[in-house]
Amino acid sequence: MKENITALCQEAIKRSVFPGCVVGVVADGLQWRGAFGKYTYASDAPPVREDSIYDVASITKAVPVALLALQLIDQGKLHYDDRLTATVPFTGTWSEDITLLHLLTHTLDFGFRLSAFRELEGNALLEKILSAPLRSPPGTVFSYANATSILLGMVVERITGKPLDAAADELLFGPLGMSRTGFFPERGNADDVVPTEFDPGRGRLVHAEVHDESAFALRPKVVGSAGLFSTVPDLLKVMRMLVDEGVYGGSRFFSTGTVALMHTNLSPAPGSCAGAGWELAQPAFMGSGRGGQTFGKTGFTGCSMVIDPVARAGVILLSNHVHPKRHPDRSIINEVRSGLADCVFSAIKASHSNG
Repeated sequence: MKENITALCQEAIKRSVFPGCVVGVVADGLQWRGAFGKYTYASDAPPVREDSIYDVASITKAVPVALLALQLIDQGKLHYDDRLTATVPFTGTWSEDITLLHLLTHTLDFGFRLSAFRELEGNALLEKILSAPLRSPPGTVFSYANATSILLGMVVERITGKPLDAAADELLFGPLGMSRTGFFPERGNADDVVPTEFDPGRGRLVHAEVHDESAFALRPKVVGSAGLFSTVPDLLKVMRMLVDEGVYGGSRFFSTGTVALMHTNLSPAPGSCAGAGWELAQPAFMGSGRGGQTFGKTGFTGCSMVIDPVARAGVILLSNHVHPKRHPDRSIINEVRSGLADCVFSAIKASHSNG
């Protein structure tokens, strides 16, 4: 497995899929991680380390945002059928029909990309979200949108009484020992942070600041759609906890039932498939060897987490695929993501069959 992963990552670097990456694996009770390549394509760029810090983009939607909401559900402070308007002043269409389940399964049909409003000032952008006219009734259409996770983050803030970053630190990152994970990498050592894209709008290479346009426009407010920076060693702690059905280091973070719902199709929208806060059984990035309960999340910058709860295994990829500029589509990075998943899950199947 390690040899196949190494060959795959080295080939991806040769093809300029990314200048470097870090991979982490949980399999058969063991953990492995490997660093490959450099921070950028410059000849004098520093080599990637296993604990290099990456902007994980939309992985933020799951870690920590959906996980925080699910913790609050486990504690009885939230319920799947709670109305959004009970905590957040949403005034758009069908406002009284939106529930927490719709937020967790991305079944709100916003019909716009927040990046189109990147020039708006933060409060104006938030108002755009809070007064949005949905295109169809909640729960009828799967529609992946940043606005949905921003609303979920606002629910978490209202229930905990804390800003999203503070709630994440207190309830997840601190207890899990994720010391190199957070939303403000500029407050630490920027040299440890891998750059992402050269942004013409900002007129600079995005480095140690959030890449996502709408999350950047809303700063210094932390939102639920993007903005988390993390490392493979830290995210492996989350993965190990989920593989072990909600337990890590002798502490229980989730009930076994809640973890099971992360890899159970809860989507009310016909023909769609989504677990509680996670994508479910997606062939594009989860590989051909995925099981029906395989769940995970991707980030636009070139990151992914994929977990097979039946095999009790998972794989993490952190990369800056958008460096120095984004690719026309996700096909190349998805080849790498799915290839890594196949390396891990195929190796486990082979070892079990031989055993």
